[in-house]
Amino acid sequence: ATTDHLSPTCEGEPRIGASGPAASKRFGGYELLGEIARGGMGVVYRARQLSLNRTVALKMIRAARLATPSDVARFVGEAEAAAQLDHPHIVPIYEIGVEEGQHFFSMRLIEGNSLDREVQRFRGDGTRIARLVETVARAVHHAHQRGILHRDLKPGNVLLDAEGQPNITDFGLAQRIEGASGVRQAGAIVGTPSYMAPEQARAEKGLSVAVDVYALGAILYELLTGQPPFKARTPLDT
Repeated sequence: ATTDHLSPTCEGEPRIGASGPAASKRFGGYELLGEIARGGMGVVYRARQLSLNRTVALKMIRAARLATPSDVARFVGEAEAAAQLDHPHIVPIYEIGVEEGQHFFSMRLIEGNSLDREVQRFRGDGTRIARLVETVARAVHHAHQRGILHRDLKPGNVLLDAEGQPNITDFGLAQRIEGASGVRQAGAIVGTPSYMAPEQARAEKGLSVAVDVYALGAILYELLTGQPPFKARTPLDT
């Protein structure tokens, strides 16, 4: 996971300050040590799991009191999808739970940057790029074999550990694969525009593993050229 500047906390979130013992706060069986990152729905903390005395990444829903049932379903679905996968290059889930109405799950803490922050370091090294994308592709294949479609593969969801090895995270848009034809979908556009296959951008109701393969190609393209294959002024233009 990557370290970002702390942002103001939302209602329903644990309130902690800068990292360090003086700023720590208990949350269930965890001691919160500092905020790592946050997105549109979740916030991730560095935490110490007290029962095992190990440092983990702890993810919670932002503004839990305002979370809708669909928000909770997506959050829990992310944890459950990742928990079904046991692969050295997929971030493992340790625990899923609810504490005083706050949904959370803990996972392995990756000490390093996300791939989107390291793209320029790969430029010109085709062999290194090919090996990294091969590693990610094999991890994605592992998920596909177990009926999980990621649907949001992108450099920001690939974490590089201290050895530079990639680890796939954020299964928030994952869905079960239903047979060879794909997965059912409500018709809403989900994903990240620069890495979405055309059928995903069209919000087609049946998606296959091809959408993840397309995203892998887009990641490869960006590593080779320094920019995604398609990127316009706004997400809608893209």
